[in-house]
Amino acid sequence: MAESVFDIHNLQIFSALVMLGIASILDIRKREIHDILWIVFGAVAILLIIFSPSPLDSLKTSGFSLIIAPVAIIIWRTGLFGGADALGLIVLAALAPQAILSHGLVTPFTTLTNAAIFSITPIFVNFIRNVISISLHKNIFDGFEETRLKKILAIFLGYRAKNPKYSFPIEKKEGNLRKLDFSFHHAENAQFCSTSDTWVTPGIPYILYITAGFVFQLLFGDIIFNVIHNVKMI
Repeated sequence: MAESVFDIHNLQIFSALVMLGIASILDIRKREIHDILWIVFGAVAILLIIFSPSPLDSLKTSGFSLIIAPVAIIIWRTGLFGGADALGLIVLAALAPQAILSHGLVTPFTTLTNAAIFSITPIFVNFIRNVISISLHKNIFDGFEETRLKKILAIFLGYRAKNPKYSFPIEKKEGNLRKLDFSFHHAENAQFCSTSDTWVTPGIPYILYITAGFVFQLLFGDIIFNVIHNVKMI
């Protein structure tokens, strides 16, 4: 008999996608995710373990995947992403440990490494945006006296926004001069920019990258493993 679509594995994946979908929507709309979301789906993770065909094996698998927890906490404390993102990764590890729908390879760190790779996509978006502005003969560095190197970095790291929203400034005032400033923005403490006509870097919620990383994991596995495998096949 074919496996039911409601087996524990599929329920884990479905629950994880629902959790990440809700978290992504909340973070986009409010830039805040209430802890109740992680509590609810943490409870769901426990129930799925209890009612799995082999609770002990499920507990071992989830426990092994939870080695991501200290890594997520360390990354959160360094300010690379927020506490909600760390909690999301931890609950995801318990809820759908190493879940995959293909035959690719995964590890407890696959979602995180996939997310890290997806997180560099704004670099390419910024570059394209700035190249288009330059091609339209816009002086995107009007009012700045900076080195060529800093201007090149700015082209990749941000853009000049007329009315910035949910982004962080990458410029500062020194007297009457405007200078580019690539100081680190702590994910928990940094304030969004509200000054018009400012060079900014987009403050994209990291939960979106985690969601993208998990979806990619489900369909294809680990990006790094796939690249290594394809290189070996050449």
